[in-house]
Amino acid sequence: MRRIYLLSAVGTAVAFVAVAAWAQTSDDDTPDALAAPEAAASVGTLAQGKDIYAANCASCHGANLEGQPDWRRRLENGRMPAPPHDESGHTWHHADSDLFTITKLGLSAVVPGYESDMPAFENILSDTEISAVLDYIKSTWPDRQRGFQAEVTTNDEQGS
Repeated sequence: MRRIYLLSAVGTAVAFVAVAAWAQTSDDDTPDALAAPEAAASVGTLAQGKDIYAANCASCHGANLEGQPDWRRRLENGRMPAPPHDESGHTWHHADSDLFTITKLGLSAVVPGYESDMPAFENILSDTEISAVLDYIKSTWPDRQRGFQAEVTTNDEQGS
């Protein structure tokens, strides 16, 4: 069982590195707001993000960003439950470009062939709405997690 988790973690890490490289060379339409994580989101953007999260994400990721129960254990269908987006999860370990790509295009966009219950929101939410949701999620994290995630984003942008 530990071997499966280790292989899954390694595969996910490799996929995120590959996506980071892809993001550096692609002509995607990632909003400038995500390219500058140090810029604070407005109160209006955070309120919009909270509302969009409640309508589109909370049913799986939890009203309080707590994720599904036993989110580290596979479901009967072999897929992983929705992880928390609060500080207890791993969302804050990933760069803005990765979070945006996962939300817009689905997890398989960063981990090819990976099957997930999370839909792609490309035809559901605009780029601005996706950015607002991510800004809202990040606004709930303690300073330590926000600082770490901002550093990961900066390193990703610099190609480190």
